[in-house]
Amino acid sequence: MSTTENIIELRHITKIFDDDGFTAVDDFNLEVKRGEFVTFLGPSGCGKTTTLRMIAGFDVPTSGEILLNGESIVGLPPYKRPINTVFQRYALFPHMNIYNNIAFGLRQKKTPEEEIRRKVRKVLALVDLEGFEERSVSTLSGGQQQRIAIARALVNEPEILLLDEPLGALDLKMRKEMQIELKAMHDKLGITFIYVTHDQEEALTMSDKIVVMNEGKTQQIGTPEDIYNEPATAFVADFIGESNIFSGIMTGKLKARFCGGEFACVDDYPEGTHITAVVRPEDVEIVPAGTGTIDGVVDTVIFKGMHYEIAVLSGKNEMVIQTVHSAKPGDRVGMRVDPENIHIMKAEDHTNTFYADINSAHRIEYNGHTLDTSLTRIIKGSRRLENGNILDANGEVIDPARMRILVSIQPEDIEMTDDQDAGLIQGTISNLIYLGDHYSYIIHTELEQDFVVYDEDLWNMDDRVSLLMPVEKMSFALRKK
Repeated sequence: MSTTENIIELRHITKIFDDDGFTAVDDFNLEVKRGEFVTFLGPSGCGKTTTLRMIAGFDVPTSGEILLNGESIVGLPPYKRPINTVFQRYALFPHMNIYNNIAFGLRQKKTPEEEIRRKVRKVLALVDLEGFEERSVSTLSGGQQQRIAIARALVNEPEILLLDEPLGALDLKMRKEMQIELKAMHDKLGITFIYVTHDQEEALTMSDKIVVMNEGKTQQIGTPEDIYNEPATAFVADFIGESNIFSGIMTGKLKARFCGGEFACVDDYPEGTHITAVVRPEDVEIVPAGTGTIDGVVDTVIFKGMHYEIAVLSGKNEMVIQTVHSAKPGDRVGMRVDPENIHIMKAEDHTNTFYADINSAHRIEYNGHTLDTSLTRIIKGSRRLENGNILDANGEVIDPARMRILVSIQPEDIEMTDDQDAGLIQGTISNLIYLGDHYSYIIHTELEQDFVVYDEDLWNMDDRVSLLMPVEKMSFALRKK
């Protein structure tokens, strides 16, 4: 066996499903060390289960490499990989007792019965179900069935155990208990666990390393502490735990303006840099009005048992605060945040760009719509001849078959409507993040392109919307095909 520190490496893995051209995983890279507990975390449809299936061998990457102990396994069938998988649906055989369920894989390998008995007893002890050998699967609770599914995978002594949302069918109390048991089991066994979940608490509780995914791409890879305290993107900050996220600007050395005030911070960017500020609700201190960095009016107060969750409106911005001290709606309060509790990131460029075609009449078309503008208006120095042809600034004829138009528009210049006939293109809301005074939406469109839209109104995930894009808000550039 190789002594390399990495047991699994994924290099530039992409998976495109041929039936609809959908890119489920896009240029995914990961190194998993021997004995690590690694969790793929993200919303439904982000590509985490597809990635797991490629490691297991159930799906084949469209491109890229998967290395096991330094050797490529892309062409290796699942049964030849030292990898076992536990699914959310445990797939236990109802007509077999517990012993035979666990022994099934070993019997397929023609393992001697005495060795099977020894290994089954060992894994039953590991999952704390000794003496259950003759019990029927139907008599077990959900948590017990989950343990049997794990035992059936472990009895084959895999180098890697893959777990695809294995706690999803359990109630909340049982899930929390099994999180602790799974982590203890991993520590005892010392084998590599790769775990898939959309539950942030599971990921933070159990993992050595978390891979946050969204729309087939890696957003951030790091320890639970890194992911929580130093999110790399607004998506990670919003998805992991609860966060106040604001758009802002650097106003000086270690100073940022957001949420209507100027805050001292520990992240340094040049003055004038557009930034995204992240403040966790538990890090905001309520103080008397006029004594904090900003003031606001208490909007709502919700008792959560261990703390109160208080929403304070400061101008158009909303700050959510978790504190053991209560307040009353309508109270005017001050708010203060220690500099080390403010996480500043350089704002992502969310300019939307797309290509439009030039038709035979030298008009600009996109998604079957003709834009209300002309080439001569958007191409500097161009002019139209009497025969209809258009010359560029160099006097060359623009050939529609060889040229296209790159169109740019800012998120705040796009309007969403539920009138499906009104917009330039239609799509579905696939993600939303609240940024203090507005929402940032990702719209996945019928042309498999995502648009970012800023809107003060709250829409729901999976809402079907049409996008209104005023031509006067667009920028245009001529490009060769």
